[in-house]
Amino acid sequence: SYRSWGSLNKNRDNVILTFHALTGDSNAEDWFHGFFTPQSPIDLDRHFVLCINTPGSCYGSTGPKSLNPQTQKAYGSQFPVLSIRDIVRMEQLLLDYLQINSIQCALGGSMGGMIALEFALMDSRIKRAFLMAMGKAHTAWSIGLSHLQRQAIYQDPYWKGGDYSNDAPPSQGLSLARQIGMISYRSPENYETKFGREIRENMHTPYYQVESYLDYQGKKLNRRFDALSYERLTRSMDTHDISRGRGSFEEVAKLLTIPIHVVGILSDALYP
Repeated sequence: SYRSWGSLNKNRDNVILTFHALTGDSNAEDWFHGFFTPQSPIDLDRHFVLCINTPGSCYGSTGPKSLNPQTQKAYGSQFPVLSIRDIVRMEQLLLDYLQINSIQCALGGSMGGMIALEFALMDSRIKRAFLMAMGKAHTAWSIGLSHLQRQAIYQDPYWKGGDYSNDAPPSQGLSLARQIGMISYRSPENYETKFGREIRENMHTPYYQVESYLDYQGKKLNRRFDALSYERLTRSMDTHDISRGRGSFEEVAKLLTIPIHVVGILSDALYP
C-alpha cells in the first residue's frame, strides 16, 4: 500500500521517498504536512513524492491481519518479525515495479529514519538522506522501553498469544503500551513545562493533567491501530543496527558517500 503526490518525470528520477514512524501510514500529507506547503523544499510541480506503508503495519501493506493464502485465514501470530532490512527489500520491489531510476532524497523520522538509513546503504538509487529522531542502532535503552510496551500488551487477558478476535482485542494492553511510549518521547523537563502539577479534576483523589494526557493518547491509538502490528513493529525497530553483519560502525559509515543530514530533538528521551 502506498500513496504518491506529483508526477514522475520522463527519466523517472525526480522521486522523494518518505517513510513513516511506528504507528504512521502512507498518508504523509497528514503527518509530514510541513513538506506539503509552498515554503517546503519539496516542490510538487517538480518532485514525485512517494510514501509506502511499512509491511507489518495494519494500514494496507501485508501485515498480521492480512489473509495468509496458504490457510485462507489471517496470519495472526504466524506473521514473522521483519527486520528493518527485510522491510527495505520488500519496498525495493515496489520501486522496481514503478521503474524508479533515482531517488533525490529519502527521509523519515524514528522507524522511518531507520528505514531511510538502511535504504541509503542498500540501494544506490538514493542520492541523499534526511534522518530525524533515530540512531545508527536501537540502543539497549530503546530496546528496554520496547520490551516494557510489549509486556503491557502480553499482560492483557485478551492477548491470547496474538490470536485474538477482532471483536475482543487487547485494548487495555495496547493503551498502556502507548502510554509507556509517550513518556519516552519527551524529556522530564519538557513534561514539567507542558504539564507541571496542573490538576484536571479533583474528586476523591487528584487527576493530574499529565495523567489525562497519557490516558487520552492510549485511547486514541486504540481506536486506530492493531496490537499485534504494534508488537511486531517494535521488534522490527529492535533489529535496527547498521553494523550487524557488516563490520564496525566506522567501516559501515565509510560506505555512505552521499550527503546525509541527521536531526536530533533535545527533548526526546527515546533517542537522546
